[in-house]
Amino acid sequence: MRIRIGYELTYECPQPTPMVLTLSVHSSRIGDLVTPDHLRTDPSVPIETYQDTFGNWCSRIVAPRGRIRIFSDALINDTGKPDVFARAAQTHVEALPEDTLPYLLGSRYCETDKLSTIAWQLFSNAPTGGDRVQAICDFVHNHVTFGYQYADPTKTAWDVYNQRAGVCRDFAHLAVAFCRCMNIPARYCTGYLGDIGVPAVDSPMDFSGWFEAYLGGYWYTFDARHNTPRIGRVVLARGRDAADVAISTAFGSSALTGFKVWTDEVRA
Repeated sequence: MRIRIGYELTYECPQPTPMVLTLSVHSSRIGDLVTPDHLRTDPSVPIETYQDTFGNWCSRIVAPRGRIRIFSDALINDTGKPDVFARAAQTHVEALPEDTLPYLLGSRYCETDKLSTIAWQLFSNAPTGGDRVQAICDFVHNHVTFGYQYADPTKTAWDVYNQRAGVCRDFAHLAVAFCRCMNIPARYCTGYLGDIGVPAVDSPMDFSGWFEAYLGGYWYTFDARHNTPRIGRVVLARGRDAADVAISTAFGSSALTGFKVWTDEVRA
């Protein structure tokens, strides 16, 4: 299947403001692009690109004083198949590859120190491996209420556990923290996820947050918010948590005044 993906973001800056943007399709999906997802700006400004330590493609600009529109529109091929449910075995910590170890540690939004005792009380009797990760997703999905009114950029996994409400990134942060507490490497993902193969939701499209767990030598996709296999995920970036994959980081005052995202199946 083919999916149209893109975004249009508008910022107002009181003075020239450096920005880092993490909005490009991840290198693991570059080969699926039918048309390139070039980041463009209006007014036009110089754009520098680089790959960060997590393998994400980032863009650097200096937004001018006033209004700037940042946008992209692309086509990408997708298998059209839903997420694979992982029944893979859990790898013992001493046998994990070194590059997975950072995803066992606490991070800005995933406080393993605060949640470790709770995690072991909840999940120590669950089967190990993929079944344990799914048990974590089931708990988070039922424990937390979704709603855009609960969005808070400073909310952590500990806050989500106690407040029992949040947006997709909050579901992912709590599940990631629980996985790490149970010695399962887990990393946060952000990207496109449209209403493909499911009833359309009458709300503005947004970027989505989910996570991947390392099991049996591979990274598998899990989604505690939807908690069901979905079609058409397109990953933009991966990291320890949302702090590593912010769609934009402004080094100065700025205001997001316009936000639009699309991800739609293109039918023949």
